[in-house]
Amino acid sequence: MGNIGAQRFLPEETSLPALREAARHCEGCDLYRAATQTVFGEGVPDARFMLVGEEPGDQEDRAGTPFVGPAGRLLDKALEEAGVEREAVYVTNAVKHFKYEPRGKRRIHRTPTVGEINACRPWLEAEMSLVDPEVTVVLGATAARALLGPDFRVTRHRGEPVPRREGAFYVATIHPSAILRSPDRDEAYSGFLTDLRVAAGLL
Repeated sequence: MGNIGAQRFLPEETSLPALREAARHCEGCDLYRAATQTVFGEGVPDARFMLVGEEPGDQEDRAGTPFVGPAGRLLDKALEEAGVEREAVYVTNAVKHFKYEPRGKRRIHRTPTVGEINACRPWLEAEMSLVDPEVTVVLGATAARALLGPDFRVTRHRGEPVPRREGAFYVATIHPSAILRSPDRDEAYSGFLTDLRVAAGLL
C-alpha cells in the first residue's frame, strides 16, 4: 500500500480523546501491520511543556503508552532534576507505530523513513495544535525532522530556543535512548539535562 498518509483517518471532532481513538485504526503507512497497537500521546491536554520523541519502542508498543521503557525512565529522572513536573507535561512521538526487525526473540528498533514520518505528521500536527504548549522539547533527529524540517541539525542547535509562535518555543536535544547507547553516559546525560533546564527556564 505504501504511504497514503494519516490525514484521511483524522476524526471530524478535534479533541485529544477523539484523536487517540481514531489513531487506533490508522493505516496511513505500512507500520501498522507489524506493530501491536498505535501508541498515541499522553498527558495534560493543555500542558505548557510538551516532549516529542521518535517512535514507540518495544515496551511502549506492548503497553500502548509512550516513554515507559528504559529511555522513558531516564527521561523521568532528567525532568525531575530539571524541575519539570512529569504529571504536568504532554508526551508523544513523531511516529505512532513501532518499527522494528525481529532478531531471534527480540525486536530491534529501526529508524522511521522520511515517508513514514510524513505519513504520520497529521497526528502530530493535530496534537501540537490542541495542546499548543509554550515549550516543545524535540527529542532526537526524527522528531526534529518532523517539526523543524530536514535541514535542522540537533547536534548543531541543541539547547537553543527556536521560535514556534509568539511566546512559544522549540528546544531540540538528543533522544534519551542515545544516552543509553553512549560510551560516556554521564557526559551524555549531563548535556541532556542542561538542554532540559534551558527548556524549563523558558516557562
